[in-house]
Order: sequence, then structure tokens, then C-alpha cells
Amino acid sequence: MKIVLASSNKGKLKELKAWMDTFEVYAFSELIEPFEIEETGNSFKENALIKAKAVYEALNDEDAIVLSDDSGISVDVLGGEPGIYSARYAGVGATSEQNLQKLIATLKSKGLQKTKAHYTAAIAIVCKKGEFCVHGWMHGNALAQARGENGFGYDPMFIPLGFDKTLGELDESVKKELSHRSRALELAKIILKTL
Repeated sequence: MKIVLASSNKGKLKELKAWMDTFEVYAFSELIEPFEIEETGNSFKENALIKAKAVYEALNDEDAIVLSDDSGISVDVLGGEPGIYSARYAGVGATSEQNLQKLIATLKSKGLQKTKAHYTAAIAIVCKKGEFCVHGWMHGNALAQARGENGFGYDPMFIPLGFDKTLGELDESVKKELSHRSRALELAKIILKTL
């Protein structure tokens, strides 16, 4: 079964390919000219579906199964920010490091060193049999500092519940077991096996 990932985020691609290792997996940019997809949805689910539908239509291959992820971190005390804007929190075109530093600075400006937060991942699947979406969550705390070199995005500032290390400090195999994306992908695999 050929799965096409509707993402150009290198960190997400690496994670998704590793998790979907029993399938034939391609980034959409390996099959067609990459293009920008505007995320105009009001939720992780809406944005994941927008991306998956755009790539499915652009592929012009009715046998393709397109999988898309929209995910981010939400900090309770900030009213859920950055949420669906996690990838562009420091502005359009901002790097992951700039987004991370902006969130750290925001927490520091509120006098916070550690506060409740959670990651959300919405995985959308679009194919000739329909549109599907599943979710996964990982709860924990956001720190007003970055620790560790592993992972990507906000991982160096997030400590999952039950741990004392950030995702940036934890081994990749541990993160794979407990991450929001892993939980959503487990559910996505069930859908893929029925298609």
C-alpha cells in the first residue's frame, strides 16, 4: 500500500516514515512539485484535512492514500496558545527555533518557569473511499527553558507527565512510545488496514 505524506516538515517526515515502516511511504514532494498549502482551518482536524485533500487532488491518482498531520502545543495558562499556530507562532516563515524561543519568552514574561501544556496531533487520511481523521494527545508541562537536542519543534521545552526530562532529553524510542503523534498514528493504522 502506497502512503503519501502531505508534509514538507523534515522532523515530521522522519517521525512518520519511521512509524509507518510496514507501508510504502513517500513525501508528496517526491512525487509531484512541492506547493504551499494554506492552513485556513480553525482546528487541528480542519487543517489536517485541508492539507490531505490538497495533496490528494494534486496527485491526480485515485489509488493514492494521502496522510496528513496537523499538530502543535497548547499552553493552558495562555488560553491554548500557540495551538494551531504552533508552526508559525513567531510569524510566517519563522524557524522552529524562533517559535520555541518566542514561547519560552512568553512564559518568562508571565513569570512562569513551568506550566501545564499538552500536544495535540490530528492525522487525516484522504483516499477514494473517503476522508477520515483521528487524534492523539500528550499531556505534561512546558518549561521556560530549552533542554536537550533530541526531537524537533517545542520538544526541548516539554516534559511529558510521569517524566522529569524534556522530549529533547529523552531517547527517541521513549518519545515514540508516548507521543501524541504516535497515539494518533496507532489509530490511523487501524483505518489504513481496513482500506
